Amino acid sequence: MKNKVAGIAFVLGSIYYLIGEAISAAFFNDSLINTYLFHTISELGIPNVNSPFSFLMNSAFILIGLTLMFGNFYKFKDYIIRNRVIFLVLTLITSFGVIIVALIHGGNPLTSGYHASGAVMAILGGNILLVLISKSMAEFEIYQKITLVLGLVGIISFWVMFFNMESMWMPVFERLSVYTLILWSFITGLFLVTKTLNTT
Repeated sequence: MKNKVAGIAFVLGSIYYLIGEAISAAFFNDSLINTYLFHTISELGIPNVNSPFSFLMNSAFILIGLTLMFGNFYKFKDYIIRNRVIFLVLTLITSFGVIIVALIHGGNPLTSGYHASGAVMAILGGNILLVLISKSMAEFEIYQKITLVLGLVGIISFWVMFFNMESMWMPVFERLSVYTLILWSFITGLFLVTKTLNTT
């Protein structure tokens, strides 16, 4: 039963995030394509005239953070047989980082440092978490291999973004490093639900 509950939470959390971002982007003060290519996800969460659906983007940040915390602590931790303490610590760092991004917005010189710290916690911490997960389970099969690839892609994308903050393509690398976590959440939900079906 725990597998099913956690699995559904992971799937719904990831879908809500993608829908929340898509709606926020659709109503952003630019074309949809330009918004995805040239505007960061954080911009969608800043409450101003450019982003009338910023509340939806911020709710998506909060929900995906809570989803990760709930899913990992409620059930997924049972599949971690090595490095469990580090797994739990990185889960908290990532989850709180995403929530900080939602509550403390970028673009304000007084708070941008906190927002940036939350983003690093969420993105870098989250992708390191994926690499750790892939190496901390009992098996190293297709799920673990996908998790490892996602984590490595996310870390590489983060560093490319970090050293090219002034590039017009920075938002693309930002999204690549974030979407690895969202995709992992969806895949993990399916993984847990499949485990439920296999035991019934």
